[in-house]
Parts: sequence; structure tokens; C-alpha cells
Amino acid sequence: MADPSVPADSRASRGNLSASDRALIEESAKKSALVWVRGPLGPRRALWHVWHDGAVHLVGDGPVEQPLEPLGLADGATATVSVRSKDKGGLLAVWPARVVELPPGGERWREAAAELAGKRLNAPDATTIAGRWARECRVLRLEPAGALLEGPGSMAEDLRAAVPPPTPATTRGPVPAGLPRLLRRGRPGGGKR
Repeated sequence: MADPSVPADSRASRGNLSASDRALIEESAKKSALVWVRGPLGPRRALWHVWHDGAVHLVGDGPVEQPLEPLGLADGATATVSVRSKDKGGLLAVWPARVVELPPGGERWREAAAELAGKRLNAPDATTIAGRWARECRVLRLEPAGALLEGPGSMAEDLRAAVPPPTPATTRGPVPAGLPRLLRRGRPGGGKR
């Protein structure tokens, strides 16, 4: 028997996940402050989120919020979500997601906005944030849409190291041998005079 508290579209997307995959996705997303999302466009981007009602929820595209538009995250689109360990930073899971844009003011939107508002750090308008989000932003729900692409025992062999962009910056040279002595001299009581 289906759980009536879970929307039918969410039940359908959860159906092709094993219980262990679902548990890993949920626990890793709950404990991580960021998820890395790759949409149909652009590179993978780190985004803050909340886990609520069986999915990752994001808010963005307003003048003060995280940019989602360059990723092509539109209602009905697909995305890939990567979650890393909060304490070690290692990759825990990669899973496909279905993007659902929640219409402002609806019950699901209000519930998600309340959860997101509780996690939003340094909001310029903490007491009226939901109103601003309804006017200026989009609230997206990323629902697990299939089995793990990568997880324990099925990680890719490559290191995933990104090539750093070219830059004129350089690493400074070695510290001059006399510098520690000069620094000690400058402190009160630090050196002989």
C-alpha cells in the first residue's frame, strides 16, 4: 500500500531505488551542507541545499541567492547530484535526479521554503525571506530518479582532479635564512639588543 503522505510523483521516482541506495542518498544529503549539481548545461557547481520530503531542495536565481540558471535546471530536466563526506570530503554518492520547480505559494513550496529559510546563512532579510523568494527566486526539488551512478564499491577509477586554470600567480620562494631572527627582534622581549 502506498504511503499517502508522499506525493505520487515522488513515490514513482523512489520505486527504482534499492533501500540501501535510498538510505545512502538521504543520509549523505542530510549531513552535507553542499551538493554538487550538474545540469543539462554548464559545469558541476556546489550548491547549498536542504533535504526535505525525500529530495534535495535548492533556492536560487535571485539577485542575492545562488545562481541556478547557468546549469539549465528547469522543471522536468534531469541533473546529476554528487554528495561528499562532510568530515573527509571524499565522494559518497552520485545519483540522477529529476528537477521539479515548485510553484510559489503552494503547500509544497511553503514547506520547502520554511526548511530552506532555517538553513539560509547571513540572509539580509531573515524575517521576510519567503516573500522575496516568491517574488525573485526559484525553489527547485531534485528527486532521486534512479539507481546510484556511483557509490560504495562502484566508484570511477579516475581521480577527478580538475586542471587548474592558467594564472600568472606564482608560489613565493623559500623564506630567507635570516628572517626568523629578524622577526624575533621585532617582538617585545623577543631578541637581544
